[in-house]
Order: sequence, then structure tokens, then C-alpha cells
Amino acid sequence: MELPCPLPPTLHGDELLSWFCSPAAGSSTALVTQIQVARPAPDPGKPGRESRLKLLGNYSLWLEGSKEGDAGRYWCAVLGQRHKYHNWRVYDVSVLRGSQLSAKAADGAPCSVLLCSVVPARRLDSVTWVEGRGPVRGHVQAFWGDGAALLLVCPGEGLPESRGRRPRLIRCVVPQNKGVSFSLAAPTDASPALCAPSTGWDVLWILMLLFTVGQAFAILVLSIMLWRRRVQGAQCRDASVPQFKPEIQVYENIHLARLR
Repeated sequence: MELPCPLPPTLHGDELLSWFCSPAAGSSTALVTQIQVARPAPDPGKPGRESRLKLLGNYSLWLEGSKEGDAGRYWCAVLGQRHKYHNWRVYDVSVLRGSQLSAKAADGAPCSVLLCSVVPARRLDSVTWVEGRGPVRGHVQAFWGDGAALLLVCPGEGLPESRGRRPRLIRCVVPQNKGVSFSLAAPTDASPALCAPSTGWDVLWILMLLFTVGQAFAILVLSIMLWRRRVQGAQCRDASVPQFKPEIQVYENIHLARLR
């Protein structure tokens, strides 16, 4: 948009034209641009795309591709040594923004949440959601609040086959024919989408089962090996210890006792 700045009727050649802005996010005033005023003014011309805020040849301020930080109040002033001229024409600039989120319906179907809001926040008198030249198709629910409008779009019947495979363009339109466009990705074919996840989960479960069985087999083999080593060690210890013969020992003790 173009914000004009009418000049005073008389100029002395030492005036400076300044554009000021009071951002919507804060209360401070910032200097946007400043230039020496001269008559006649050069021919107006639109600036390039390298700057969102730029001064035109007729001293108007040009806003292009505005962002949220550009919202606020703008005004111009011409100041010189002999007089000070304030243009009390102010411009309240609002920026319309759009946000797109993903959601799921109760049955698991993928849905899209489209949010259309204004910065700074103010009440929207009317909001219209359109798809092409008509209303939005499918299962939709619209919500409207202070400074924002929300649309929930879920797939449903009534979409032509050729149209259902292309990206959908939905537009949020506010007064003065301003709006934000949203692009919804084309839905994929149902058959591959249903088969791919199930195949992936089956392979994963099979790999986990094989890994568990392998661990159990390894634990069983190690247990058998440890048990066999334990048995062999016990047999070796029994062979090294001399056997105790109670009959012979008792007989010898009794014989020696009688001799004494």
C-alpha cells in the first residue's frame, strides 16, 4: 500500500521530511526514513523488492510484503528552521497473517486447521472462507472470535475424483477484499497408505521376536556349559581327597585299646 504525505503550501528549502512509526507491539516511536524536501518533487516510482518500507518520489511511504513487525501507526512531519509542519493524517496499518496446523478427527482421518488473524488484534467484522469460486467442500467447521477466525477442514464425500488428487486452495477473505491463501496437500491413495504401515510393523515385530529367541538360546547354552564345568570340578575334588574307611579305623582303635 501507499501512504501519502501532503506537503505544506510553502517551502523554504531547509525542511526535512520524516516518517515515523509507533509499532503495535510497543509504545515507542521509531524513525522510518528522512529526506530533504525539494520542489518540484521528482516523479513518483515504486521501489524495488529489496525493502518492505521505502520512500517514493512523491514523499509517500510504500509498504510491500509487510510482516507482523510492520503493523502499527504511521505519520509524517516536515520540520525546518522557520516553521514546523505536522501532518496530522495518521495511518493505522494492520497485517493479516495465516497459520496452518494439522489435526486428526475422532475416526483418525487427517484434518487441517486454518487460522486467519489480524495484528494488532481487533474485531473482524466479517470473514468468508472460499475454495475456488464457491464454499469450502468436505466436512468443515468455522469458529470466529475477537481478532481471529478458524476453520477446521476434514476430508468428506462430495469431492470429485480429479479434484481430490490435486492440492486444494482455500482463501480467508476479510473486508476490502483482503485475504490469506492456504494450500492443502493432495490426499494420497488409500491402498498404499494402509499397507505400508502394517508391513513395516510386521517386519519390526518379526525382528524383535528373532532377537528375543536368539537371546534365550544363548542364555540356555551358557547355562548348560556352566553346569557341566561345575559337575566336572566337583568330580575332580572328590578324586583328590582320600576315602575314609570307618570299619578299619574302628577296628584298629579297638585293637590298640586292648593291647594297652
